[in-house]
Amino acid sequence: MLSQALMETEVAGLIGAERHERTGDRTTYRNGYRTRTWETRVGTIELAIPKVRPGTYFPSLLQPRRRAEHALLAVVQEAYVHRVSTRKVDDLMKAPGLDGISKSEVSRMCGELDTLVAAFREAIAAIVRRSSRSRITRRR
Repeated sequence: MLSQALMETEVAGLIGAERHERTGDRTTYRNGYRTRTWETRVGTIELAIPKVRPGTYFPSLLQPRRRAEHALLAVVQEAYVHRVSTRKVDDLMKAPGLDGISKSEVSRMCGELDTLVAAFREAIAAIVRRSSRSRITRRR
């Protein structure tokens, strides 16, 4: 799996030696693996994350990038709420050095927001309907 190969390469760079390699450049040692689930858009993946001793290792593909992805999603959705054009959203994504974003991707991301807003509006409408029914019942 590509994610496992990436982690093995990162750890080899961190400790200065490949797995089972003896070298003078080694700075620390491997100490087995720990398991962790990785939630992706296509499903959950079980990872075997290499442990090192002494020291720590945290894969670059996990949480920090996920936070960045959530932040970008929030920026796109905020722009959508303020009726910013997809062309300007693309320019906004290019500003921090990203490749930009397509119109269809903006639409997909904002579709998620539309679904949440529709559910919120329906919940508020249901509360208002119940409230108005109870007022009518109390007046009689």
